[in-house]
Amino acid sequence: MFAIGEASRQSGVGIETIRYYEREGIVPKPERAPNNRRMYSAHDVGRLRFLKKCRDLGFPLADTKTLLSLSEGDGEDCRSVKELAELHIFNVREKINELKRLEAALNELTANCDSGNVSCPMLSKLRTD
Repeated sequence: MFAIGEASRQSGVGIETIRYYEREGIVPKPERAPNNRRMYSAHDVGRLRFLKKCRDLGFPLADTKTLLSLSEGDGEDCRSVKELAELHIFNVREKINELKRLEAALNELTANCDSGNVSCPMLSKLRTD
């Protein structure tokens, strides 16, 4: 059994994030030691690692919770996992396209900038549009 600090270190999930997951019901509240400190099992730490990996892949918290539930169910539902992943891939591609549009707009705005200008064309453009 591990205290919250050790569970955090082993899982890579911050202490406040662990507490948040518990408050929101994403993970069950751990057992308490006689001194009322949270005590985490190896299974709890594995669950936190799983959540961290999902979040590192950019899955929204709701999807992460669903994936955790699917991973702990009696029968893993690969179709549901694939559907969630494919939707996430679609959303990631949309974000990439949005960032490319943002990059192009910023490049266009800064293309006319010259450090010797008295007035900045970019600021002028931002004021008028």
